[in-house]
Amino acid sequence: MELKNKRVSIIGFSRSGQAVAKLLQKVGAKINISDNSNDPRLKINLEKLNLNNVNSEFGKHTEDFIKESQLVVISPGVRIDSKPVIWAKKRNIPVISEIELAYQFCPAPIVAVTGTNGKTTVTTLIGEILKLTKKNVFVCGNIGEPFSKFVLDIKPNDIVSLEVSSFQLETIKHFKPYVAVFLNFNQNHLDRHSDMNEYLALKKRIFMNQTSRDWAVLNYGDSVVKGLAKEIKSKVVFFNHHKKNDITNPNYLASMSVGKIFGVSSHDCQEVFCNFKGMEHRLEFVTNINGIDFVNDSKATTVEAAVWALKNIDKPIIMIAGGRNKGCDFTTLRNLVKVKVKEMILIGEAREKLRKAFSGVVKIQDADTFENAIKLSFQEAESGNCVLLCPMCASFDMFKDFEERGRIFKELVHKL
Repeated sequence: MELKNKRVSIIGFSRSGQAVAKLLQKVGAKINISDNSNDPRLKINLEKLNLNNVNSEFGKHTEDFIKESQLVVISPGVRIDSKPVIWAKKRNIPVISEIELAYQFCPAPIVAVTGTNGKTTVTTLIGEILKLTKKNVFVCGNIGEPFSKFVLDIKPNDIVSLEVSSFQLETIKHFKPYVAVFLNFNQNHLDRHSDMNEYLALKKRIFMNQTSRDWAVLNYGDSVVKGLAKEIKSKVVFFNHHKKNDITNPNYLASMSVGKIFGVSSHDCQEVFCNFKGMEHRLEFVTNINGIDFVNDSKATTVEAAVWALKNIDKPIIMIAGGRNKGCDFTTLRNLVKVKVKEMILIGEAREKLRKAFSGVVKIQDADTFENAIKLSFQEAESGNCVLLCPMCASFDMFKDFEERGRIFKELVHKL
């Protein structure tokens, strides 16, 4: 993609927007930056980047600001029906995602991982497994570090392990992974997508440009994902259809399948699993106080993630839940909560919906602040219990992201 001296507008200036800006400067583009937030940190971050040929607007989006653009790049948090996207389409200005932009400069094969749950864990595990090929492996994407941040350093003989979300896939055009992994499909992001069909259609775009020379790794145990095999052009490999050397964890099985494509043995994959310590904010053990375990599962922003958490904790649970609802149906968890949860402490915007879903199933209390939720859970717990932060909701009503929520949880727990 030739962008030298072309005017490119970046919509959204958080982590991915900042990486896009640095990439665009390196390739000689003229840059517009537009973010409707007035957060003073945005201007500070812009100054730190030390960019040339930059126009910026914060606290608003204006049509005049992007009208001379030849390309618009949107961050994952920018909706496809937002005003900047509508204005761009009205003027026939191409609109692409950050991963589409980075893809245009990537000379190496990409392993792209999508699904409702487990993406970050599997992307990380694949990265560790592929390092055994003695190649340089870049682990990036929705996992935390944007693809754009590294792409100009990637060489043809390297490999990219890339986590991709439905938001990022929404505006791809040519993005084509050599291996596309679809882990599972459950309720999520219904606050942004109109229904489950639209959500699935966006997830399926990961296969859109693949050919018979590429690979698709699909979850045989998920009927929706399994059914995609007949729709896609790439070579299909299933995982989770039988035990592999007594391994039953689907995240491990998916990672092993990718390893096999690149010539890594099952034995070597298992060595990686044995040394894997887990991911921060994903069923992360924090500490034990007075016989009470504290577990940080801030990344559990869906009902399905909560199912995994509750099934993998064998102690009576004091569950801290709530935040910004993503359109999930919490009532599907009623039976499991009745068996596993001793008490639920509710926080955030979704409190009333959660209370309605679990009324009569479990003892419920409200907390007016996050700190009070942790104090209350500690008061209600007794030795042998587990205090679990498992929100089942997005963090944006109270925090910048799930990582900030998890970090603050750990800080407050340690203060106890």
